[in-house]
Amino acid sequence: MKPARKKVFVSGCYDLLHSGHVAFFAAAARLGDVYVGIGSDRNIARLKSRATINPETERLYMVKAIRYVKDAWINSGMGLMDFVAEVDRLKPDIFFVNSDGYSDEKAAFCRERGIELVVAERVPAQGLPARSTTKLRSCLARKEENASLRV
Repeated sequence: MKPARKKVFVSGCYDLLHSGHVAFFAAAARLGDVYVGIGSDRNIARLKSRATINPETERLYMVKAIRYVKDAWINSGMGLMDFVAEVDRLKPDIFFVNSDGYSDEKAAFCRERGIELVVAERVPAQGLPARSTTKLRSCLARKEENASLRV
């Protein structure tokens, strides 16, 4: 009988889905089955003071289509810890975050529940550039600004 694979939980916005997200899911999948909590449109608007580009239903569809993801859902909570109810239901073995996704609050949350917190560095897939949503948004804004200057 094969031992059960570990459950690995990740959480995020995944609005401008890019190769960095896929590499993140691939890294998490090396540790077990990946379950993704996605921030709701309402929560992201509140946290980031802007609307998402892609609505939560579309973001959920895209994340679920990635081969490294076993399952995904829209988190029901609000704030930076919008995933509490879902994690308590899932009972993951591992909470996987990028170094910029680490917080003392997440560390305490994991300790309280006996969840291993794994903090990973951002590593792009071989041959691809490093990607982040922040950098993509900046690049798009510059391109839009340059285009408006030419008009």
